[in-house]
Amino acid sequence: MSLSGDVCLVTGAGGFLGRRLVKLLLEEEKLAEIRLLDQHIQPQLIQSLEEARGETRLSVLEGDIRDSDFLCRACRGVSVVFHIASLIDVIGALDYSELYTVNVKGTQLLLEACVRENVVSFVYTSSIEVAGPNPAGDPVINGDEDTADASTLKFAYSRTKKEAERRSLEANGERLQNGGRLATVALRPMYIYGEGCRFLLGHMADGIANRDVLYRTSAREARVNPVYVGNAALAHLQAARSLRDVDRRAVVAGNVYYVSDDTPPVSYCDFNHAVMAPLGFRIQEKHMQPLWLLHVFCFLLEVLRFCLQPFKHIAPPLNRQLLVMLNTPFSFGYQKAKRDLGYAPRYTWEEARTHTVEWLADQLPKERERLRAK
Repeated sequence: MSLSGDVCLVTGAGGFLGRRLVKLLLEEEKLAEIRLLDQHIQPQLIQSLEEARGETRLSVLEGDIRDSDFLCRACRGVSVVFHIASLIDVIGALDYSELYTVNVKGTQLLLEACVRENVVSFVYTSSIEVAGPNPAGDPVINGDEDTADASTLKFAYSRTKKEAERRSLEANGERLQNGGRLATVALRPMYIYGEGCRFLLGHMADGIANRDVLYRTSAREARVNPVYVGNAALAHLQAARSLRDVDRRAVVAGNVYYVSDDTPPVSYCDFNHAVMAPLGFRIQEKHMQPLWLLHVFCFLLEVLRFCLQPFKHIAPPLNRQLLVMLNTPFSFGYQKAKRDLGYAPRYTWEEARTHTVEWLADQLPKERERLRAK
């Protein structure tokens, strides 16, 4: 089912996944209009999209996801909303209240705007982190949507994303102002990599500072299955198409889907090495300290942070929950998305790796220069 002639709204359009989705929409669909919503949209992004734009109108909407009136204006006349915007924080750099107001309250306000402005389809970008892992580090290998969720979420980011996901799915079937019904779906992508991934840049910068040796913070056996950004974007488009189709809509609406691809399961650190080894980076063979000692060290940092909280906010680069996440086998398949959404990865691992390595190679001299200038 095509989205031809529709008006789409993409929140977080200036971000890593949002940019890729907008580009895909322009390449695959003949939309009447795509509205790009973010706090700030770089002019270079719009310029880069001009060649693929065709007859589609691109509208830039800069504003706050917590502004109800702004969201209503943004949703007016829209048929499909892709809600990607969120604050990401796994080290506790942000206050819980800030994460909550953007990730949860912002989502709630957007859903209310959809109801008032008669938006019929809502695709919510959730996260693999809403599923865990739990503090015990219980492994999940090739799990699916029926895998028991025994997570006890400590990250404020994880908790707010799970709450926003819950509200998005509960809004499915709500009656619109014109008497129609809102259909919602939630996607849980694995760790997303590819051109523009700021986390990869951060790991590369750390490796440069360590004489081109990547740090090992995850055990080799803690395999996860990252997903390439081009495939993650495609899953979003397939979800919207499915909600547009009358028959599939009845099956898909109100459901959650894991989004992965055929990237080989590997630990987070070994994945970083897989895409940076062609650039001359090596990786530490083992943790700098035994894992139990790192847990003790993180615990002491958390105690220090708690004691200093009334006077100064600190965010250590490593904490126990992050340590568990990095050292737990945690992988999920995409069979349900394939069956219900018609999703199949477009990019192979070899293609995704090539694109990612080429982008990192272009960024490498800039990162070396930036670090020398510090």
